Amino acid sequence: MDREAGTITVMTIGFLLFLGLLTVVVVNSSAAFLQRQQLDNLADGAARSAADGLSREVFYREGTIELDGSQARELVAGYVGSPDVRIAWVRTDGDRVRVRLERSVDLALAPPGWRSRTTIVSEATAQLRTGQ
Repeated sequence: MDREAGTITVMTIGFLLFLGLLTVVVVNSSAAFLQRQQLDNLADGAARSAADGLSREVFYREGTIELDGSQARELVAGYVGSPDVRIAWVRTDGDRVRVRLERSVDLALAPPGWRSRTTIVSEATAQLRTGQ
């Protein structure tokens, strides 16, 4: 009977540690998910904004739609306008533009030995089409 006296204490401590770790994971995951949704919305808007970067010179000369890469980058930078969001890249391919944004976020709960910041990433694509 004496051998079993401390077993419940050890199990209780282990269970409480597990619950604490689970709480940390759920809280941090939820916060990162919400930040990611905001970054997704920003990336979508930035890609749509960059799709307005029509190369008018090519359009009027050849009648084809082509995005101007430098103008697309300027439009994305103007749309984002936030110092905590990094524009990783803006790529144009004919009538399509791809945007990748990154943001470092602080985790709500950081146990000792864990990093308190993480980076979230979002990519979006937009296509410029004529009204045909």
